[in-house]
This record gives sequence, C-alpha cells and structure tokens, in this order.
Amino acid sequence: MPTSISRERLHAWVASPKPPILVEALGAAFFADAHLPGAVNIPAGDVDRLARRLLPHRDAPIVVYCSGSSAMAGATARHLEELGYQAVSVYEGGKEDWVEHRLPVERSAVADGSPS
Repeated sequence: MPTSISRERLHAWVASPKPPILVEALGAAFFADAHLPGAVNIPAGDVDRLARRLLPHRDAPIVVYCSGSSAMAGATARHLEELGYQAVSVYEGGKEDWVEHRLPVERSAVADGSPS
C-alpha cells in the first residue's frame, strides 16, 4: 500500500539534492495547464504503457499526485506497486493544495509525458 506524504515534506524533498520522481496521474490537458516542477505525466489509464519508459528504475522514490481528491493518484500508485515499483507515495493534497499554498508549478505547450 502506498504511503502518504504531506505538502510540507514533499516541498522540502523536491528542493533537496535527491528529489523524488513526481508523477501526475491526471490527463494530458490538466498536466499541460499546470504541474509540479519536473513532474512526468502518467494518467491512471496509461500506467502499463508509460511506466517502463518514464520510470525505468523500480527502486527510485516516486510521489504520485492528481487533483485534490487523490483518487486517481491512489489508483496509479497501487498499479505502480503491482508492477514492482518499491518506493511509491501519494501526495493526497494534490495539485490543488500545492497551488493553493502558492508553490511553483510548470506549464507545457504540449503534454508528452516528459518533464518541461
């Protein structure tokens, strides 16, 4: 079962020398509109297709997020664990919480899954 991570802890971790891999579990249009810095886009329905390419190291720390409900993030995180990823967390506050606290986001002209 994926563990939960708070906004404060995630913010500090993202700024550290060894940040986690951030995965946004929303669709491409939502990702293009705004995503956490350095995040990759793996919508919940595309985990099988994109995980191996975008997350090649199964032991790397991964934090999955979506909107404020975290339903898609939870489903994506569980699927990643089923595929053998070992250090998966869920940021339950999601992008809404991050933006509400005026933390930085990135925007993409084209959402292709790669970080911008």
